[in-house]
Amino acid sequence: MLNTILIAVVMMLILGGILGLGLGFADRFLKVEADERVEKVTELLPGYNCGGCGYPGCSGMAEALVSGEMDSILCKPCKQDKKQEIIDYLKNTPGPDGNTINLKG
Repeated sequence: MLNTILIAVVMMLILGGILGLGLGFADRFLKVEADERVEKVTELLPGYNCGGCGYPGCSGMAEALVSGEMDSILCKPCKQDKKQEIIDYLKNTPGPDGNTINLKG
């Protein structure tokens, strides 16, 4: 009886170690790099999350701008100086791939 329990505990420890190594490998080599520009553009938008631009909130629009899905800022509540700040930021800040984004005013 004690022998069976000991074998089960050892097998669970080995299995846990193997799965832990697998998770460590996945974390290191399968990591997806997030584009930091999305967070910065989201901060520059007014934060009303009104959906007037056609996207689900300001973060959705920021992702569309950074991915190049949008070529101009359609945010109605955003003031012109903030729009220009976003345009300048994306024009001067390269993403993880090294490319910048040129938006229309």
